[in-house]
Amino acid sequence: MKAFRLDELEAERAANEGAYLQFLRERNMSVGLYALNAGEHDPQKPHGQDEVYFVVSGRASITVGLETTQVARGSVVYVPAGVAHKFHHISEDLRVLVVFSPPEA
Repeated sequence: MKAFRLDELEAERAANEGAYLQFLRERNMSVGLYALNAGEHDPQKPHGQDEVYFVVSGRASITVGLETTQVARGSVVYVPAGVAHKFHHISEDLRVLVVFSPPEA
């Protein structure tokens, strides 16, 4: 079993001074913690893998393809491989668990 604590992952991510921390990589998936602070720009480009976002905390909008929705704690968003997507209008610091399948390259 592998078990993780969100507060420890956030501390590790912050110590590495990056917006993204991959903390699990297996044959069929990878999982990471993505952080964007209020007012920050999301620099993402489309990925070659399917993704699922689970919003742990914060508030923002996300646009996937031509659709936009608001997200907050507890929101889950699926993004198909190759589809343009970005978080925007981040009004509260955003912390998101990201699951890639297959694993992020």
